[in-house]
Amino acid sequence: MAVSVSRRIEAPAETIFGVLADPGRHTEIDGSGMLRGPVTSDVITGAGDVFVMKMYFERLGDYQMNNRVVEFEQDRLIGWEPAAGDGHPDEDSESSGGWGHRWTFSLVPYGPDATVVTESYDCSRVPAEEQASMDGGRVWLDDMARTLELLAKACR
Repeated sequence: MAVSVSRRIEAPAETIFGVLADPGRHTEIDGSGMLRGPVTSDVITGAGDVFVMKMYFERLGDYQMNNRVVEFEQDRLIGWEPAAGDGHPDEDSESSGGWGHRWTFSLVPYGPDATVVTESYDCSRVPAEEQASMDGGRVWLDDMARTLELLAKACR
C-alpha cells in the first residue's frame, strides 16, 4: 500500500534530481518540519548509499535516521528506506535495520523545462497496527504536497 502526491515543476528533471540527491538540501524541501539537517553530506550516487539526517519529533525529541538508498536511476528515480539511528528509541532493536517504510521520488520529463514529480510513501511492509496508526500512510499526504511545493521553490 503506497500513497502518492504529484506536481508539475517548472524545471528540468536533472535540476530536480540534483536537489533530491543532495541530503544537504533536504531541510529546504522538508514538508514535515521534522528534519534538522544532515549528519552526512555526500551526494547520493547510487543504490546502497546511506545518508544520515538529524530529526525532531515531539514524541521522540532529537534523534537521527539512517536512510539506505534502495532505488536509484539518475534523473528519474530515487528512493530510500529509513532506519533508527543515534538517539532513536529503536536504535538497538531488531527493527533498527529498517522498518519497511520507503520514500520514493519519480521524475517524468514534461517538455524541455518541466517535470512531473511524484513522491510516494509505502508502508506496506510494516505491521498492520502501525499501518492503521498512519492511516495507511495517508497521514503524510499534506506534508508530501508541501514537500513538492518546497521542491518547486528550490528549483527556481
